[in-house]
Amino acid sequence: MSLALTPVSLVLVCVVPTPRDLEIARLLGWYRIPFRTAPKVIAVDYLAFYQPASFGERGGQIEYIAAVRGHELTTRAELLRDEADHPRAHEEYYKIQLGPLERLPTPIRAGRWRRLTFLYTTGEYLLKARTLHDLTLQSGERTLLWRALRERAQNAGLYHTDLPEADLPPEVLAMLLGIREGPQRRKENAQEDEII
Repeated sequence: MSLALTPVSLVLVCVVPTPRDLEIARLLGWYRIPFRTAPKVIAVDYLAFYQPASFGERGGQIEYIAAVRGHELTTRAELLRDEADHPRAHEEYYKIQLGPLERLPTPIRAGRWRRLTFLYTTGEYLLKARTLHDLTLQSGERTLLWRALRERAQNAGLYHTDLPEADLPPEVLAMLLGIREGPQRRKENAQEDEII
């Protein structure tokens, strides 16, 4: 991989809803996140793009990542001028400026996961992952990741945030990092002595 992705790079996995959105990222160098549903911290090093079922045969996987070069707050109407009549045209969106899209050597498959909004991970986990499950940090590492994200938010000077300290219950920390699990998966995890 030609990118400068390092083991400690902060990565935000996000859904790229349609092939058109991936083309916008590739050709125009930006990705949008609705402000009202944005994750707590967007000052990360890389975005990893999860392609849902709308991608057909290429759906259910992460094929591309891109370095984050900056972000700004704007409206959907400013971003997508050809959709001026869209119901959310005047809502605020983060416009994340990106470097070139890089194809991962091996796509990261969804595995058992079918729904994803945002998930924080690190370069180390991204480079080793074969499935989305492999991107989730183990409980002790989650605290370190949360501290890094919190520090990034504070140092960016762009966030006036009241993100809590890292001494959070594991289930709260998992929620803040975008990790979701259903009842069946919790049961499996208990058997495997893992937390997702």
